Amino acid sequence: MKFEKKPMVNWYDPKQLAFTGVKTVLSSLFGNFADRREMQAALDQETLPFDYSHKEEIWVDYISDLGDGFNPTYTLAHLLAKDQLEIEGKPLKRGDILVMGGDQIYPTPEMDEYENRLRGPYNAAFPKNEEDKGRPDVYAIPGNHDWYDGLTNFLRLFTQKRSLGNWLTRQTRSYFALKLPHDYWLIGVDIQLNADIDYPQICYFKEIAQNHFTASSKIILCTAEPSWVFRSFDQANTAHERFKFFIDRVLYGKDDEAYEEKNKNIQVTTILTGDLHHYARYEETTKRNRICQLITAGGGGAFLHPTHTLKDEISPIDGHSAKLQQVFPSKATSVRLSFLNLLFPFYSLTMLVLFGILHLFTSWILQTKTFEGGTFMEKLGSIELFNGGFQPFLAVIAEGTAHNPGAVFLNIMLLIGIVMFTDVKCGKKKWNYLAGGIHGLLHLANFYLLIWWFSRINLHHLELPVNNVQQVLLFSAEMVIIGGIISAVIFGIYLTFSVLVLKNHITEAASSYRWEGYKNFLRLHLTKDALTIYPIGVDQIVTDWKNVGTEENPRFEGGPVDYSLIEKPIIIKNEKTV
Repeated sequence: MKFEKKPMVNWYDPKQLAFTGVKTVLSSLFGNFADRREMQAALDQETLPFDYSHKEEIWVDYISDLGDGFNPTYTLAHLLAKDQLEIEGKPLKRGDILVMGGDQIYPTPEMDEYENRLRGPYNAAFPKNEEDKGRPDVYAIPGNHDWYDGLTNFLRLFTQKRSLGNWLTRQTRSYFALKLPHDYWLIGVDIQLNADIDYPQICYFKEIAQNHFTASSKIILCTAEPSWVFRSFDQANTAHERFKFFIDRVLYGKDDEAYEEKNKNIQVTTILTGDLHHYARYEETTKRNRICQLITAGGGGAFLHPTHTLKDEISPIDGHSAKLQQVFPSKATSVRLSFLNLLFPFYSLTMLVLFGILHLFTSWILQTKTFEGGTFMEKLGSIELFNGGFQPFLAVIAEGTAHNPGAVFLNIMLLIGIVMFTDVKCGKKKWNYLAGGIHGLLHLANFYLLIWWFSRINLHHLELPVNNVQQVLLFSAEMVIIGGIISAVIFGIYLTFSVLVLKNHITEAASSYRWEGYKNFLRLHLTKDALTIYPIGVDQIVTDWKNVGTEENPRFEGGPVDYSLIEKPIIIKNEKTV
């Protein structure tokens, strides 16, 4: 299938930011007034699990946060498609089931984006072969980016028995229950945009739990966000509380005496999620004195999130603790990569130009008024700022803005925009506004210093008349290029300080440099003795993929892909509970 190889999404492209923002607002409204999950339940009245329990053993692959740039997406798809991977001399078979854990597409879920960023790469990595009698199945739960069109294209792709390469889609809703061998279950929950689990979905899983779970059932639970991590960032975040409600009330049957007695010994052994684009494993000791692995594996293709902002120990709402066991990349590497924000102008040229044009337009408005002694630029350019000229500098600015509402409005909008950008959900919370306020004031100060500097050079040193075409063109170039670069550097310094010192802006500081490396996925192996989880990491993705197929049916070769275990296999013994 012909498709376009896409680069990583540039999240600081103003056009992209505006488009994604509109999609977010519309999807929130749509989700509130026309929840597609309710229509799914109305059209599909069956409440039956997908049954794989007849197998003696089963392999399951888990990947999340994919469908971004071609190189990382295809690198991971290439590994998933292999018959087996050799890890430390041990062959790990390709999954009989592939589970996609959320955000199958970036930035927004138009069908052409699904085609170019997801279906195309996966079809090329593992071409459809109808003669293959052992084709693996694929299941997906939607993340927030899949929800931005109200789930329309997600449902077309994953709930209509279509193929994704040689993987077969089987689900009929955006959530599912898989009955695995040896009384294990894999439950995929759709939390929509606001960690909301709708009533039909609750009824679906309640019926599964009441009619199909046994007293010793064990559960692998898949969700689209690491609510336990988000709660550790912000105690006001209620997503984990709602997620725990689902576990306690729906799976364990709390507050229903007969239901609870029947299910009192079932165990959620593992919770898998993405949304944060790294690998992190917490180990939680629950109030039932059992161990639950909380694994974030969001390394399917999107930009890398930092790991150094993760807390070594977190306390979910039940009062017990979860300790951080492993991260990928290491916290030291995460800190080192965060300094790439100092190169913000290089990674975000469109933001550089936006800052420059805004400064140029504001300068133009200031320059439209003439005062005693000349125009705004002429008066500023005559000041020797570093020779006792600071007070005259401020006086000229005050005079220039006193009766110029257009310039004042743009100054205020710049300040408010920068301050409102501040992340107050992580780190020091509302104290972060102090850093945001300083950040905004630095941009304002920078703007007026730039006008003074360029006026001083052009009018005083080069002796160009203020309205001379050459001067106007030179000033415009200076403000857009040099002014844009300096403003972008200030923005990058703010992001660097925020993610390293304040421990906030983790997404904004990571999406700026769009690091393609340190990707990951999980390979699970279930036998009668144990569930073994192999976390597989790729430090560097392959960038030299060459099409060895045709334009209509591409097939890419490159590499090799270097992969390894992120940590020792996680073994959960399949001990019967009584």
